[in-house]
Amino acid sequence: MVAYNVPSTNDVLVPETLLKKQTADAKAAATTAANKVEARKAKIEKRREIFQRAAKYHKEYTAAERNEIRLRRQAKAAGNFYVPAQRKLVFVVRIRGINNIAPKPRKVLQLFRLLQINNGVFIRLNKATSQMLQLIEPYVTYGEPNLKTIRELIYKRGYAKVNGQRIPLHDNSVIEASLGKYGIICMEDLIHEIATVGPHFKEANNFLWTFKLSNANGAGPKRKFKHFIIGGAAGDRDHFINNLVQSMN
Repeated sequence: MVAYNVPSTNDVLVPETLLKKQTADAKAAATTAANKVEARKAKIEKRREIFQRAAKYHKEYTAAERNEIRLRRQAKAAGNFYVPAQRKLVFVVRIRGINNIAPKPRKVLQLFRLLQINNGVFIRLNKATSQMLQLIEPYVTYGEPNLKTIRELIYKRGYAKVNGQRIPLHDNSVIEASLGKYGIICMEDLIHEIATVGPHFKEANNFLWTFKLSNANGAGPKRKFKHFIIGGAAGDRDHFINNLVQSMN
């Protein structure tokens, strides 16, 4: 008699394609899990680096403030007057509309991206920008912002300009994607670059969308056609710009 091997009912034949798919799925799952672990480690490391940078900047700001106080005290003790360093940064706010504007001031306002009333921008002061500010002085007010004003503007009103689009600064990844090549990877880096007028101030400032401020609350601009010195709103108001921005932020 010829014996035949009858397959057992417990043996299930799995198609080769299904086996390959299961193997590929298992490999993909393992790779995804490993990537998640690596991404988590990188995120923790990045947060640690950002914290260290913020601490370093805070130490730098505190040292500069203490040095300023020390120099003032030394000058006072010697019977002299302390003259602070020439300002490098101003914050400019547009306070008047488009009516009766000459071509040159209109062009300067466009170059400064001050296209609407209550628009504000940071400007690095040099000979050229100082002359341009004189041209548009009747239509704007400006002054030297302090660190608190810069920080609050960027955190509260800051938007990024990415590919011509206005993107909210809700994540440090937005900053790192555009300014990471300049060593600016987080909000504190951006604030530090603006406040200190760093080597990449131009790129950082162009990255920020023009600030859109609210109408001033209480101590707002009055008598816009007169200079600030004679009780108006226009022109240079030095450190008093901080009070105005606080009322408009």
